[in-house]
Amino acid sequence: MRLQWALGGIAVLFSATAMAADHLDSPATQSEPAGDINDLYAWMTPDASKLNLAMTVFPFAGGDAAFSDALAYVFHVGSTSAYGSPTTKVDVICHFYNPSGTGVECWVGGEYVAGDPSSEAGLVSASGKVKVFAGLRNDPFFFELNGFKAAVGAVIDAAPALSFDEFGCPAVDAATSSALIGLLTSGGDGITPASDTFAKANVLALVVQVDKTLVTPGGPLVATWAGTYAIGE
Repeated sequence: MRLQWALGGIAVLFSATAMAADHLDSPATQSEPAGDINDLYAWMTPDASKLNLAMTVFPFAGGDAAFSDALAYVFHVGSTSAYGSPTTKVDVICHFYNPSGTGVECWVGGEYVAGDPSSEAGLVSASGKVKVFAGLRNDPFFFELNGFKAAVGAVIDAAPALSFDEFGCPAVDAATSSALIGLLTSGGDGITPASDTFAKANVLALVVQVDKTLVTPGGPLVATWAGTYAIGE
């Protein structure tokens, strides 16, 4: 399956296969780190007039890491008037047009912006409705990996003796629950204080701020997800 968008009069085809969204992936995903999504963040500005979208890729990026000119970085935004109602989807599409990642072009409906996105002030469209930043940043994701792995191991070990409800959730007593919390909030031994596994790790961050009128044709409630797609003519 292939997806097609009309971008500023240019028909571009994207492979429908997207990379996984986490930090430690399989070898196949790790082979294309510039398309390996770490996290997606979305939040409104204080006055609720704009939607901020941030996608981080390239886990444990070095100083020479760069976005790929062979990929499209896409934020999908669905809007609706009420929970459970049909949604209207708008795509925020960005493409880096040189291998160094110093030039980007982004489309949101009829809005278009292109240029160097590395300035902290952001690259701004002519109307001011779209602002883009892209560059190397400290990984904002906070996670105690050893504690998580210890908790997962404890659940696997205890699984044969647990009972599960119809949703696959296990029933645990207070003591077991407390022990799992102790593992999750420590370095994995229930004693050592938890730490941020990604404290010294960098990622490539693509941040797009859009006027909410561009992404809410279906109503004021929005949901967002992201993907990276190989470009094919």
